[in-house]
Amino acid sequence: MKIAPSVLAADFSNLACELKDIEEGGADLVHLDVMDGHFVPNLSFGVPVIQSLRKRTHLPFDVHLMTYHPEAYLDGLEACHAHMVSFHVEAVPHLDRMIHNIKDRGIKAGIALNPGTSLTTIDQVLPLLDFVLIMSVNPGFGGQKFIPYSLDKIAALSAMIKEKGLSIPIEVDGGVNKDNAALLKKAGVAILVAGSSVFGKENRREAISALKV
Repeated sequence: MKIAPSVLAADFSNLACELKDIEEGGADLVHLDVMDGHFVPNLSFGVPVIQSLRKRTHLPFDVHLMTYHPEAYLDGLEACHAHMVSFHVEAVPHLDRMIHNIKDRGIKAGIALNPGTSLTTIDQVLPLLDFVLIMSVNPGFGGQKFIPYSLDKIAALSAMIKEKGLSIPIEVDGGVNKDNAALLKKAGVAILVAGSSVFGKENRREAISALKV
Protein backbone atom coordinates (compact mmCIF):
# COMPACT_ATOMS: atom_id res chain seq x y z
CA MET A 1 0.00 0.00 0.00
CA LYS A 2 1.41 3.37 -1.03
CA ILE A 3 0.58 6.50 0.97
CA ALA A 4 0.20 9.89 -0.71
CA PRO A 5 -0.30 12.64 1.89
CA SER A 6 -2.43 15.47 0.50
CA VAL A 7 -0.81 18.89 0.73
CA LEU A 8 -4.28 20.41 0.93
CA ALA A 9 -4.27 19.51 4.63
CA ALA A 10 -0.74 20.80 5.31
CA ASP A 11 0.33 24.06 6.93
CA PHE A 12 0.56 26.35 3.89
CA SER A 13 2.77 28.79 5.77
CA ASN A 14 5.41 26.09 6.21
CA LEU A 15 5.15 23.78 3.20
CA ALA A 16 8.87 23.10 2.81
CA CYS A 17 9.08 21.69 6.34
CA GLU A 18 5.82 19.81 5.92
CA LEU A 19 7.17 18.04 2.84
CA LYS A 20 10.41 17.19 4.61
CA ASP A 21 8.42 15.76 7.52
CA ILE A 22 6.33 13.38 5.39
CA GLU A 23 9.34 12.34 3.28
CA GLU A 24 11.26 11.40 6.42
CA GLY A 25 8.08 9.81 7.79
CA GLY A 26 7.84 7.25 4.98
CA ALA A 27 5.41 8.77 2.47
CA ASP A 28 5.57 7.29 -1.04
CA LEU A 29 4.11 10.22 -2.99
CA VAL A 30 2.96 13.80 -2.51
CA HIS A 31 -0.66 14.39 -3.54
CA LEU A 32 -1.30 17.86 -4.96
CA ASP A 33 -4.90 19.02 -5.52
CA VAL A 34 -5.22 21.78 -8.10
CA MET A 35 -8.65 23.45 -7.84
CA ASP A 36 -9.94 26.15 -10.17
CA GLY A 37 -12.98 27.44 -8.26
CA HIS A 38 -15.24 26.41 -11.16
CA PHE A 39 -15.19 22.63 -11.48
CA VAL A 40 -15.11 22.53 -7.68
CA PRO A 41 -16.26 25.32 -5.34
CA ASN A 42 -12.81 26.10 -4.00
CA LEU A 43 -9.41 27.45 -5.06
CA SER A 44 -6.16 25.85 -3.95
CA PHE A 45 -2.89 26.44 -5.81
CA GLY A 46 -1.51 26.20 -9.31
CA VAL A 47 1.60 25.24 -11.22
CA PRO A 48 3.88 27.98 -9.78
CA VAL A 49 3.42 26.60 -6.25
CA ILE A 50 4.02 23.04 -7.47
CA GLN A 51 7.19 24.17 -9.25
CA SER A 52 8.49 25.77 -6.06
CA LEU A 53 7.74 22.62 -4.06
CA ARG A 54 9.68 20.48 -6.54
CA LYS A 55 12.89 21.92 -5.09
CA ARG A 56 11.91 20.87 -1.57
CA THR A 57 11.39 17.11 -1.84
CA HIS A 58 12.51 14.04 -3.76
CA LEU A 59 9.08 12.41 -3.46
CA PRO A 60 7.16 11.80 -6.72
CA PHE A 61 4.37 14.30 -7.41
CA ASP A 62 0.84 12.94 -7.80
CA VAL A 63 -1.16 15.85 -9.25
CA HIS A 64 -4.97 15.78 -9.18
CA LEU A 65 -6.51 18.34 -11.53
CA MET A 66 -9.94 19.30 -10.18
CA THR A 67 -10.38 21.74 -13.04
CA TYR A 68 -12.00 22.43 -16.33
CA HIS A 69 -9.52 22.53 -19.25
CA PRO A 70 -6.87 20.44 -17.45
CA GLU A 71 -4.77 20.42 -20.62
CA ALA A 72 -3.80 24.03 -19.85
CA TYR A 73 -1.72 22.83 -16.87
CA LEU A 74 0.30 20.13 -18.61
CA ASP A 75 3.23 22.18 -19.90
CA GLY A 76 3.99 23.44 -16.41
CA LEU A 77 3.54 20.02 -14.81
CA GLU A 78 5.86 18.45 -17.36
CA ALA A 79 8.46 21.13 -16.57
CA CYS A 80 8.37 20.30 -12.85
CA HIS A 81 8.59 16.55 -13.53
CA ALA A 82 5.17 15.49 -12.25
CA HIS A 83 5.09 11.71 -11.89
CA MET A 84 1.31 11.17 -12.09
CA VAL A 85 -1.50 13.41 -13.31
CA SER A 86 -5.21 12.67 -12.99
CA PHE A 87 -8.09 14.62 -14.50
CA HIS A 88 -11.85 14.30 -14.05
CA VAL A 89 -13.99 12.37 -16.49
CA GLU A 90 -16.79 14.86 -15.69
CA ALA A 91 -14.69 17.79 -16.92
CA VAL A 92 -13.25 16.47 -20.19
CA PRO A 93 -15.24 15.50 -23.31
CA HIS A 94 -12.33 13.90 -25.16
CA LEU A 95 -10.84 11.33 -22.80
CA ASP A 96 -8.62 9.53 -25.31
CA ARG A 97 -7.01 12.77 -26.46
CA MET A 98 -6.35 13.93 -22.90
CA ILE A 99 -4.86 10.61 -21.82
CA HIS A 100 -2.41 10.64 -24.72
CA ASN A 101 -1.62 14.31 -24.09
CA ILE A 102 -0.41 13.34 -20.62
CA LYS A 103 1.36 10.10 -21.56
CA ASP A 104 3.19 11.66 -24.50
CA ARG A 105 4.95 13.86 -21.94
CA GLY A 106 6.28 10.85 -20.03
CA ILE A 107 3.75 11.32 -17.22
CA LYS A 108 1.50 8.57 -15.86
CA ALA A 109 -2.12 9.32 -16.80
CA GLY A 110 -5.12 8.70 -14.57
CA ILE A 111 -8.80 9.50 -14.56
CA ALA A 112 -10.64 10.64 -11.44
CA LEU A 113 -14.32 9.84 -10.84
CA ASN A 114 -16.66 11.70 -8.51
CA PRO A 115 -18.72 9.60 -6.08
CA GLY A 116 -21.86 9.70 -8.23
CA THR A 117 -20.10 8.95 -11.53
CA SER A 118 -20.50 5.47 -13.00
CA LEU A 119 -17.54 3.25 -13.83
CA THR A 120 -19.05 2.77 -17.28
CA THR A 121 -17.75 6.24 -18.23
CA ILE A 122 -14.19 4.88 -18.39
CA ASP A 123 -14.84 1.38 -19.70
CA GLN A 124 -13.51 2.03 -23.22
CA VAL A 125 -10.36 3.90 -22.16
CA LEU A 126 -9.46 1.77 -19.14
CA PRO A 127 -6.68 -0.11 -21.03
CA LEU A 128 -5.00 3.25 -21.76
CA LEU A 129 -4.80 4.34 -18.14
CA ASP A 130 -1.89 4.04 -15.71
CA PHE A 131 -4.17 4.41 -12.66
CA VAL A 132 -7.72 5.31 -11.64
CA LEU A 133 -8.58 7.72 -8.83
CA ILE A 134 -11.86 7.06 -7.03
CA MET A 135 -13.18 10.03 -5.06
CA SER A 136 -14.74 8.83 -1.82
CA VAL A 137 -15.97 12.32 -0.96
CA ASN A 138 -17.40 15.07 -3.15
CA PRO A 139 -14.30 16.98 -4.29
CA GLY A 140 -13.44 20.52 -3.35
CA PHE A 141 -12.81 20.48 0.38
CA GLY A 142 -10.64 18.51 2.78
CA GLY A 143 -11.72 16.88 6.02
CA GLN A 144 -14.92 15.26 4.73
CA LYS A 145 -16.28 11.90 5.84
CA PHE A 146 -15.77 8.80 3.71
CA ILE A 147 -18.81 7.87 1.59
CA PRO A 148 -19.55 4.21 2.43
CA TYR A 149 -20.75 3.09 -1.02
CA SER A 150 -17.27 3.94 -2.35
CA LEU A 151 -16.13 0.51 -1.11
CA ASP A 152 -18.53 -1.27 -3.48
CA LYS A 153 -17.43 0.99 -6.34
CA ILE A 154 -13.77 0.23 -5.69
CA ALA A 155 -14.45 -3.51 -5.54
CA ALA A 156 -16.39 -3.29 -8.82
CA LEU A 157 -13.54 -1.40 -10.47
CA SER A 158 -11.03 -3.96 -9.21
CA ALA A 159 -13.14 -6.73 -10.74
CA MET A 160 -13.44 -4.80 -14.02
CA ILE A 161 -9.67 -4.40 -14.20
CA LYS A 162 -9.11 -8.13 -13.58
CA GLU A 163 -11.76 -9.14 -16.12
CA LYS A 164 -9.93 -7.13 -18.78
CA GLY A 165 -6.63 -8.76 -17.87
CA LEU A 166 -5.13 -5.44 -16.83
CA SER A 167 -2.90 -4.35 -13.97
CA ILE A 168 -3.95 -0.82 -13.08
CA PRO A 169 -3.50 0.62 -9.57
CA ILE A 170 -6.58 2.06 -7.88
CA GLU A 171 -6.12 5.24 -5.88
CA VAL A 172 -8.70 6.52 -3.41
CA ASP A 173 -9.08 10.07 -2.06
CA GLY A 174 -11.42 11.31 0.64
CA GLY A 175 -12.00 10.46 4.28
CA VAL A 176 -9.15 7.96 4.37
CA ASN A 177 -7.95 7.04 7.86
CA LYS A 178 -6.50 4.17 9.88
CA ASP A 179 -10.00 2.82 10.57
CA ASN A 180 -10.88 2.19 6.90
CA ALA A 181 -7.41 1.61 5.40
CA ALA A 182 -7.61 -2.19 5.74
CA LEU A 183 -11.09 -2.27 4.16
CA LEU A 184 -9.84 -0.17 1.25
CA LYS A 185 -6.88 -2.47 0.71
CA LYS A 186 -9.19 -5.50 0.74
CA ALA A 187 -11.43 -3.82 -1.86
CA GLY A 188 -8.45 -3.39 -4.17
CA VAL A 189 -6.87 -0.02 -3.41
CA ALA A 190 -3.13 0.35 -4.01
CA ILE A 191 -2.67 4.08 -3.23
CA LEU A 192 -4.25 5.92 -0.30
CA VAL A 193 -4.51 9.70 -0.41
CA ALA A 194 -4.58 10.96 3.15
CA GLY A 195 -4.95 14.58 4.24
CA SER A 196 -5.86 15.31 7.84
CA SER A 197 -5.11 11.73 8.91
CA VAL A 198 -1.44 12.51 8.19
CA PHE A 199 -0.96 16.27 8.37
CA GLY A 200 -3.41 16.54 11.24
CA LYS A 201 -1.22 14.34 13.42
CA GLU A 202 1.82 15.48 15.38
CA ASN A 203 3.84 12.37 14.56
CA ARG A 204 3.65 11.95 10.78
CA ARG A 205 5.75 8.77 10.77
CA GLU A 206 3.29 7.04 13.09
CA ALA A 207 0.34 8.37 11.07
CA ILE A 208 1.73 7.08 7.79
CA SER A 209 2.71 3.73 9.32
CA ALA A 210 -0.84 3.28 10.66
CA LEU A 211 -2.20 3.54 7.11
CA LYS A 212 0.21 1.01 5.63
CA VAL A 213 -1.82 -2.04 6.52
